[in-house]
Amino acid sequence: MATLLVLAAGMGSRYGGLKQLDPMGPNGETILDYSVYDAIRAGFDKVVFIIRKSFSEEFESRAEKLYSEKIAISYCYQELDNLPEGIQCPEEREKPWGTAHAIWVAKQSVTDPFAVINADDYYGPQAFLTAYEFLSNVAPNSSEYGMVAYQLANTLSEHGGVNRGVVKHDDGLLQDVHEVLKIQRQADGSIDGVDDDQVTYNLEDETLVSMNFFLFTPSLFDHLDVFLGEFFRTRLTEEKSESYIPAVVDTLIKSGTATCAVKHSTDQWFGVTYPEDKPVVQAAIAQCIENGVYPKEL
Repeated sequence: MATLLVLAAGMGSRYGGLKQLDPMGPNGETILDYSVYDAIRAGFDKVVFIIRKSFSEEFESRAEKLYSEKIAISYCYQELDNLPEGIQCPEEREKPWGTAHAIWVAKQSVTDPFAVINADDYYGPQAFLTAYEFLSNVAPNSSEYGMVAYQLANTLSEHGGVNRGVVKHDDGLLQDVHEVLKIQRQADGSIDGVDDDQVTYNLEDETLVSMNFFLFTPSLFDHLDVFLGEFFRTRLTEEKSESYIPAVVDTLIKSGTATCAVKHSTDQWFGVTYPEDKPVVQAAIAQCIENGVYPKEL
């Protein structure tokens, strides 16, 4: 058994609306619809959506109509005041607490090994098959985790540089994810980027990058209790502080508390950040349909 945990609480401030509900397919399908479709085909038997109460009625009514007869559904709410016992949200806080907190709010709803994805990113069918195979073979409550990594060339944008976490691994186990910025293909076909220290990186098409498609068991929630306890103890009053799941994974593997297997997908990845991304995504989905990856109507 395996659960798909979908991070869908984003408000789409840069996009100008709820990306997770914006139609991209020929019949009004969202990116999320294709991800759920791929997850069901791969064998996942439950999906848990992390959303906000402010748009829960619209989101839940749509999800029930489309998914409820095909897969078990549950909802959790990432609200600013949904915090560990004894922690009070500062009155001036407006920004969400980050992806580690988003996953933590599903603590009571996830009891099987699970995959984590973003609602507004397209990952491709092979990625879900790879994820399900890993989750089906991991000990139910071990600290042996995983990630689905992508070939860099399959994540680039034609409209400018992108930031990606370049994966370093040893014998299939994650060692480090290094953030490289402004990655783009040059006129001669090479791919370049820089890091925070302005060090230039010459990257290959096959370079593996993390797109935050992580694979966990429920043991993660015990680790999140510790991680978030420290985060809120030290950074609660910082106006824009966020707790990111890659930072949790990095802490766990470097302390020897957990391992993270690097699984490889050759699928194309794409997502929407800005309104200009929408026609690109629509065209990519149309191509998938033409290639027989999806039926015209899901």
